[in-house]
Amino acid sequence: MNIQDALKSFSTMTLTTRQEFMIKNGEWLLQEMLDHIGSPDAVLRDQLIYRTFIELLSDNLLTTQQLQFLFDTASSDNYLFLNIGEEMTDSVFTRSFSALLVAGLLSKDTSLQTLDANRLEPYFQKIGRYLLLEKDTRGFVQDKGWAHSIAHGADLATMTIKHPKFDLQYAPAILHALKLVSWKNTVYVNDEEERLVTIIEALLDRNYSEEVLIEFVQQAFDKFEMHLVTQGYNESFFSGRTCTLNIMKTLYFALKMNNRSPKLQNAIYGQVAKWLKLGA
Repeated sequence: MNIQDALKSFSTMTLTTRQEFMIKNGEWLLQEMLDHIGSPDAVLRDQLIYRTFIELLSDNLLTTQQLQFLFDTASSDNYLFLNIGEEMTDSVFTRSFSALLVAGLLSKDTSLQTLDANRLEPYFQKIGRYLLLEKDTRGFVQDKGWAHSIAHGADLATMTIKHPKFDLQYAPAILHALKLVSWKNTVYVNDEEERLVTIIEALLDRNYSEEVLIEFVQQAFDKFEMHLVTQGYNESFFSGRTCTLNIMKTLYFALKMNNRSPKLQNAIYGQVAKWLKLGA
């Protein structure tokens, strides 16, 4: 049986039949799903493999050992960081959908807490590198479906911060990546901003310092002045400015609608008003 036929069959099974299938064929199925997680075939990658991973997690069909195996594999250099830095290649699908899988595993482990803390720690230390190093910013890819690596990376960072074992000492690396995610010579058009601001909301949920987040906002806008001094009004400046403003405006309204962090709101408003020359 090939993986595509197996997953189509799995989708029609009852819970009991799925349990029996996983007892007999679970190891084979998981390995095949990992082997094809970055397939350029959108149906296989997105509609079958990713959906099945979510169903396996939702229905509690994975053992502690299988959960650990999936986490160790998907968060490794051969998956989450595979050829990171490449642009316009199919490796983005492996990275992006590995990010979604790890996010799903962390979400599940928030309640289970069965993942090995000694394996989580190295992951927490390096997770900030994903959004920092990812250069393939494509959303929907013609004939291959969604890549959306920046949005998926934002989902991953958010779920990482929400994990009860995540130490906030690693938050600055994530914030540094978030600060520079605007400067990838593109303007996001597939709702990446909404996904990125959940990183800040997750930090606030963990009672992260509002003063540090205000400093983060100020540094994000300081990048404008630095770029003008070093490179001037080039195309990179305008894409970076637009992206930063879009993210900050999205964050401002997310905070305002939820009536939280008024000092952070004011800091964002002041910077946005300055650079949009509001009231001038």
